[in-house]
Amino acid sequence: MSIWWSLHLRREAASVPLARRLFLGTMETAGVDPEVSYDLSVALTEACANAVEHGGGPVAGRGSEAYRVTAFLDGETCRIEVTDAGPGFPGVRPAPAPAACPDAEDGRGLRLIEELSDHVHFGRSGRGGAVVSFDKILKWRDSPSLLMA
Repeated sequence: MSIWWSLHLRREAASVPLARRLFLGTMETAGVDPEVSYDLSVALTEACANAVEHGGGPVAGRGSEAYRVTAFLDGETCRIEVTDAGPGFPGVRPAPAPAACPDAEDGRGLRLIEELSDHVHFGRSGRGGAVVSFDKILKWRDSPSLLMA
C-alpha cells in the first residue's frame, strides 16, 4: 500500500492537533498498529509545535505564516516531513540531541522525535527554512479497516 498527503497549515497552535488527528485517522484507516501510530503522532506533534513556534522568517514580516506537513506510507515505512520558513538548524546535527533538563519548558521536542523514530534528519529546505524528516518501520493490525469503495 502506498499513501501520501500534504497539508499547508497556518503557524497557529490550533494547526498542531489538526495535523495529529488527520495523521492518526489515516494510520487507523490504513490498518497500522496503534502503538506505532501513537509514537509517530507524538513526534509529528513535536515537529509541528516547533514549526509554529520557530518557523517564521529571520526578519519580522518576511517569513511565511504557514508550514507544510507531508506524510508518506510506502510499503513497510512511514516517513513524515515538516517544513517551515524559519532560520533552520545551526549546522549539521551529527549526534542525538542533548537530553534536556527534566523540568525544562523547552528543548525536549527534538529529543522526543529522535527517540520515537527509526531515522531522523534535521536540515534546511531549498528555500532556506527548516525541515525535519523522520521515519519508522510500520507494524500492522490483524485486520485493517480500510474501506473498499
